[in-house]
Amino acid sequence: MLQLFITGFIDIKLTDVIDILLVAFLLYELYNLLKGTAAINIFLGIVAIFLLWKFVTALQMELLSEILGAFISVGFIALIVVFQPEIRQFLLLIGTTRFMSKTRSRMSFLNFNMTKSANLDVDPIVSACRKMSGTKTGALIIIAKMNELRQYVETGQVLNARISDQLLQNIFFKNSPLHDGAVIISNNSVKSARSILPVSSKKLSVGLGLRHRAAVGVTEKTDAIALIVSEETGEISYSKKGVLVHNVNPSHLKNFLEKEFNKPK
Repeated sequence: MLQLFITGFIDIKLTDVIDILLVAFLLYELYNLLKGTAAINIFLGIVAIFLLWKFVTALQMELLSEILGAFISVGFIALIVVFQPEIRQFLLLIGTTRFMSKTRSRMSFLNFNMTKSANLDVDPIVSACRKMSGTKTGALIIIAKMNELRQYVETGQVLNARISDQLLQNIFFKNSPLHDGAVIISNNSVKSARSILPVSSKKLSVGLGLRHRAAVGVTEKTDAIALIVSEETGEISYSKKGVLVHNVNPSHLKNFLEKEFNKPK
């Protein structure tokens, strides 16, 4: 047995090592692109079926192997349809001149970027929501988790600014050119303003407008948290996993954000 292991080990060529590393690199980039979205569950399911297919093929279980093989063949076309936005984004990412510099800083062999992001600065966000609620200033704030929401950040005005209640109030001030759309917060900084979000097709209560529908839409597709201040009533709401929670007070909002983003290590 040891001799067979040694022989098998010696048979590994340099091209095999390069092949494995390239596949690992592509899977890592694909995971970074999909993490925090609903698509990651589909991706993991497909990987599980593929591994099962390889396993039954190795055991020479011909009937099950044929069934899974046919599913994989047809599923490849379905995969392109389901992941069309993610595939497009991935190809755009590869085509940018910044790709290699980003990759070099984010991923080096044996040194993956797996560190936990800084705790969210909750107080200025809650303070801004409380003040905008008092003045009935409409607002939509999206706070990213695992998914950094790069595809939505790029649709708006990129800021990369420190979080402050004054900044958030100025952005959503009615005469501000940035007040339409959403503010996206990621890695404890304001990444963008006036960003465009997907709108949910779910049936919502009468009287809820595009802000609430966009909040539900983005939290259906990603793991982000959405905060909404109603322009009509001043009511503060938040959305998580496509579910809206209405009429929360600032202390409730602060406790919720602390639990979501500042969990004890």
